[in-house]
Amino acid sequence: MKKILFTGARGFLGRNIIPILREDYEIDTLGLSPENKIKVDLSKQEPELRESYDIILHASSKVYIKENSQEERQSFYDTNYLGTINLCKALEKHLPKSFVFTSSVAVYGDEEGCENITEDYPKKGKTPYAKSKILAEDFLIEWCSKHNVVLTILRPALIVGHNAKGNLGSMLNIIRKGLYFNIGNKEVRKSVVMAEDIAILIPKVANKGGIYNVCDTYHPSFHELSTCICKLLGKREPKNIPYWLAKLIGK
Repeated sequence: MKKILFTGARGFLGRNIIPILREDYEIDTLGLSPENKIKVDLSKQEPELRESYDIILHASSKVYIKENSQEERQSFYDTNYLGTINLCKALEKHLPKSFVFTSSVAVYGDEEGCENITEDYPKKGKTPYAKSKILAEDFLIEWCSKHNVVLTILRPALIVGHNAKGNLGSMLNIIRKGLYFNIGNKEVRKSVVMAEDIAILIPKVANKGGIYNVCDTYHPSFHELSTCICKLLGKREPKNIPYWLAKLIGK
C-alpha cells in the first residue's frame, strides 16, 4: 500500500477526506496538534522525517484572517510559504515520488469578478492569503523540477463538507439563528467543490502532475445555497434585501 504524508490533516479538509483516502493509502499525519504522528510547527522549523513517502499531501495552511494586523499578515507568509520551504528541506533527505499541494482559486484575485477562469489565468491575488499561496506555488514549481518530483497543484473553489469553516461556516450559523438575508441580485453565483471529491481526485492526478482548478460543474447562486441549507436545517427561506439597504445597514 502506498504511503501519504498529510500535512494539516487535522483541519477541515483533512477530517473530511482522510476516511476516504485510508481505503487506498497508509497515511501519516504532520501538524501542530499532539494527535499527529509527527508534531511540528512548519512555520518555525523543519520536521524530522525518518522515512520516505510516495505522496506528500500538503494541506497545512492559514486561511482565515481575524484581525487585520501586521502580525497576522506575517503569519500567512510564515505558515503558507515558509512552512512549505521547511517541509521541502526536510524532504530532500527522502525525496517523495509526487507532491500534491492544496492552493486556492484565491491566487487569481477577485477584484474584477473572475468568471470561467482557466489554470493559465494571471495570478493577481493581493490578499495576504493569496500572496502566500502564490509564493508557495512558485517555490514548489522550482523545487519539484530541481528534484524530479511530480508536482500537482490543486486550486479548489469554496470547499463544502462536514463542519465547514470560514464564510460558509458563518453562513450556516447565521441561518441557524434565523438572521440570514440574501443581498441584491439572486443570480450572483459561487463555485463550490465537495471535500469528498478532492479525495477522489488525488489518486487520479498525483502521478500525472499539473495545475487544476477544482470545482463542481454547476455553480449555485447564493440564493440557491441559502435556500438549500435552510431546507436541510428546517428553517424558513431567507428573504432578499436590496444592495443599497444592506450597505446602509452596514454603515
